[in-house]
Amino acid sequence: MRESWATSGSDLHLDLDGPGGVRASLTRALREAVRTGRLAPGARLPSSRSLAADLGVARNTVADAYAELVAEGWLTARQGSGTRVARRAEPTARRLAAVRRAPSETAARPARVPSPPRHDLRPGRPDVSSFPRSAWLAATRRALTAAPHAAFGYDYDDPRGRPELRRVLADYLARARGVRAEADRVVVCAGFVRALSLLVGLLGRTVAVESHGLWVHRDLLTRAGARTVPLPVDEKGADVAALPGTGARAVLLTPAHQFPTGFPLHPDRRAAVVDWARSTGGLVLEDDYDGEFRHDRRAVGALQDLDPERVVYLGTASKSLAPGLRLAWMVVPEPLMDAVLAARREAAETCGTLDQLVLADFVESGAYDRHVRAMRLRYRNRRDRLVAALADRVPGARVTGIAAGLHVVVELPPGTEEAALRAARREGVAVEGLARFRHPESPDTGPDGLVVGYGTPPEHAFTAAVDALCRALRGALGRAAA
Repeated sequence: MRESWATSGSDLHLDLDGPGGVRASLTRALREAVRTGRLAPGARLPSSRSLAADLGVARNTVADAYAELVAEGWLTARQGSGTRVARRAEPTARRLAAVRRAPSETAARPARVPSPPRHDLRPGRPDVSSFPRSAWLAATRRALTAAPHAAFGYDYDDPRGRPELRRVLADYLARARGVRAEADRVVVCAGFVRALSLLVGLLGRTVAVESHGLWVHRDLLTRAGARTVPLPVDEKGADVAALPGTGARAVLLTPAHQFPTGFPLHPDRRAAVVDWARSTGGLVLEDDYDGEFRHDRRAVGALQDLDPERVVYLGTASKSLAPGLRLAWMVVPEPLMDAVLAARREAAETCGTLDQLVLADFVESGAYDRHVRAMRLRYRNRRDRLVAALADRVPGARVTGIAAGLHVVVELPPGTEEAALRAARREGVAVEGLARFRHPESPDTGPDGLVVGYGTPPEHAFTAAVDALCRALRGALGRAAA
């Protein structure tokens, strides 16, 4: 039976217009496709019968074109292997295209993706090699089996997210983080930044933030038209006593474990910020990014419990499971829910239904608790090993902050931060300086130091990463003291 266009093995777009007849046009089109790289080296071409049927030409015409290109070296033909593009150097035209490309086009080319560092000790990153694949796969099977057909349709009816996940999250947050939440108050989002973007229209023109924190969050607020005002940070967390003088109607805090300095918000300050919100009609945004990972004692409960109507609780699976899941959640005060959902509808953004259903099963089955407990032990062990190595081998460095989360701050002698970063780069260590997290308008410059994440390296690579960091710091501090 003759092959049709719909059943032939490969689709091949060829322009046969031009002088010289059909065979000459076909030969020229195939040669150009190879020369420009549209047909890659080693690519198998359709059989002469298939291509002839596709193009509506005689089979001999295709066979003759193939034979000519084989003779020229563009193609190869072997019994049982078919006709293929010759394996040769990168097509000349591809290199010429780079030379001929207009300057504006060249400038617009995306930057080359850097290769991953040899030792990755950047903060805020979990050990993704420990993602619970088997348990997640089992949850996926269960979720798919139990999912109603409607779950795979468009998610227009309820922009808060799947009810199965919201119910499970409300129960979990109440039990594990002390959050006062009902399923109707939970909104599922595609990551923390997306959750924050839904709130920016409710925060006013001035938002108070911690003097040291993630620039990504500050930049989002700035792009939305808000001015960010820094609050000083010390060993009691953010100094919220400065709030009345900022003119802010909202404040973004990391109360359980201030990022990056590593201290929790003192109880007196927790009460004070809630009192400020009540007296001014202000709003507190609680970023609980790694609140489950307290290593030396039971985790401090969420600030939201003090006043669920003045505090928006924000959490994420990025640190506890993996950032690639792109799953976060908010517990929204009732008076703000309509505005948040309106912003969600306007953004036309939802999260993948299957991921929500799988996470709901994963939490409800107890697998999430088991994973968090296992990772808490692993991260505590890593922190202990890192702190011990620094104390033993880099006496000029001092680790600060509570035993929690996925990072420590290594305070350094004044004037040595940049030298330490350069030394780390020479050792192949990716790490951040404390100054990178400082608000540009903050008078509180803070000490010199490195923010060292101990979550990222897989277990087999952690010791080598710590060794490289210690070598870098010892060398940098030694040269500074000389």
